[in-house]
Amino acid sequence: MAAIGTIPKTMKALVAYGKDDYRLELEYPTPECGPDDIIIKTEGCGICAGDLKCSHGAATFWGDEMTPAWVKPPFIPGHEFFGRVAQIGENVTEYKLGDRITADQIVPCGKCRFCKDGHYWMCQPHDMYGFQSYNNGGMAEYVRYLPNSVISRVPEELSFEQALLIEPYGCSKHAVDRGKISNEDVVVISGAGTLGLGMVTYARMKNPKILISLDLQENRLAKAKEFGADYAWNPQEFDAEKKILELTDGYGCDIYIEATGNPESVRQGLRMIRKLGTFVEFSVFQNETSVDWSIIGDRKEIDIFGAHLSPYAYPFVIENMAKGNLKTNGVVSSVFAIEEWEKAFEYATGKHGDLKVAFRF
Repeated sequence: MAAIGTIPKTMKALVAYGKDDYRLELEYPTPECGPDDIIIKTEGCGICAGDLKCSHGAATFWGDEMTPAWVKPPFIPGHEFFGRVAQIGENVTEYKLGDRITADQIVPCGKCRFCKDGHYWMCQPHDMYGFQSYNNGGMAEYVRYLPNSVISRVPEELSFEQALLIEPYGCSKHAVDRGKISNEDVVVISGAGTLGLGMVTYARMKNPKILISLDLQENRLAKAKEFGADYAWNPQEFDAEKKILELTDGYGCDIYIEATGNPESVRQGLRMIRKLGTFVEFSVFQNETSVDWSIIGDRKEIDIFGAHLSPYAYPFVIENMAKGNLKTNGVVSSVFAIEEWEKAFEYATGKHGDLKVAFRF
């Protein structure tokens, strides 16, 4: 087993012990490296909306009378992280000490039907970094990558801020790919947070006929225009539905991608989309959403696609960030030390106008 210098026995880590019970530990045990494992020294870790909802006790994570608990505390949160190889097991040959790497959020089992047929992101056990005690995440000084991790190299020319966006932009790419955008399509992307902006800059590469971004915050709409949207509208201040009908001879948009997690955005999309259109959903919802399903079937015969995680997306995202094809400027808006985790989580809500908030180690 090889290591860079001496890896300390303890580390700083944010640890989730239960609903609303997150604690900063200054001497948490550093992960041990097995013969097939890799230990990285964390360089940075972003805060996802899912991390916030988990910290607030959302049933999606902690369960309720209808949903079994998925998280397994105590665990270290964070799945948008990267770092340098600090220790490698004796059986690891592909990576060396000092390599800069990251990994997909999911840790596929490699044994279920989905893993075996190539759909590893839908792995049946569905373990992910940052939600189980045996898959601790990146809000710590060191992280263990398990043997089944889907690892990608992070080139040196990628800035700290760009590397933080590999995971969310990978998710953005997958969602846009689900929509099968062509250069004849009028595309609406609802939400211009980190994921929505990643969708805008990637969708621009597909050269749709018209690309429209919707959001409630003016700074996000301005960034969407900068990243390639033809129009950027606030639907609370502008009759976006009426304007889209005007732009499309009364038919509606061809593709609507939902990236807000807000129930009204779902209903808005069903109203905006044309008959035989395509609706893509990529969000974690705090609450259930009710819609008139007759719109989907009887009235419009809409194709509905879910989008989950970022399968096979990292290599493309990394390459095109490095080439400048995927815009990232200004998306990472605030960076904190792990000791300031409570302030960081507050900023990650967007209440101060932030987009992506992250930790630097």
